[in-house]
Amino acid sequence: YEFYEFYGKLVTVIPPQIPCIRVDHEDRLFADIKTKTNALCEEIESVYLTGRPILIGTHTIRESELLAEKLRSRIPELRVLNAKNDEEEAKIIADAGKRSAVTISTNMAGRGVDIRLGGMNGEQYAEVKELGGLYVIGTNRHESRRIDKQLRGRSGRQGDPGESRFFVCFEDDLMQKYRLRESLPKTIREDSRGAVINRAAIRAVEHTQRVSEGQITDAKITLSKYSILVEDHRRI
Repeated sequence: YEFYEFYGKLVTVIPPQIPCIRVDHEDRLFADIKTKTNALCEEIESVYLTGRPILIGTHTIRESELLAEKLRSRIPELRVLNAKNDEEEAKIIADAGKRSAVTISTNMAGRGVDIRLGGMNGEQYAEVKELGGLYVIGTNRHESRRIDKQLRGRSGRQGDPGESRFFVCFEDDLMQKYRLRESLPKTIREDSRGAVINRAAIRAVEHTQRVSEGQITDAKITLSKYSILVEDHRRI
């Protein structure tokens, strides 16, 4: 819609060369950040013990550092990427598909390095494939679903196996901005790990993203109208 609105260009979706078999799990929704973080750490540690590589995408540098603090004593191989050294970090990302690799990255979507199963040279490919491929975990939902899809897309490349899941809570920036908790029933059931058992609440998260995307697009269209006036002035 945006490409057509701004540039008059139509968009064609090109299917992948090999069908994607990645499993995208439903979000896990929690009441507060503390419960979400505890569940995140449990999930990461349990998957790490199997030897399967994990990529964790965080919303902010602060969030990645706090999560790393909680995990470092239990996961010696943990690597944290915060765009401090591009060349070194590119090598770390390229090896994020090795056995037992656990990588935390802020704004992973924008880092243009392919993650091959089994590492940069694919030496452990068969072993990691047998373990289920790269497991991608998102610690927040962004205002744009495109960014979340880019993070998910780091796993399950070229027909490889993989999984992805997002952990979200009512205290996340997106949820607070749109007051998601206020639109739901006061009493919500939770499972043994503190995750909310309410499909309507989980669907509401995606609806909130669509609302946010619509608002962002409207703002862009309004701004473009002002820029057209300035551009016409320049031409005259």
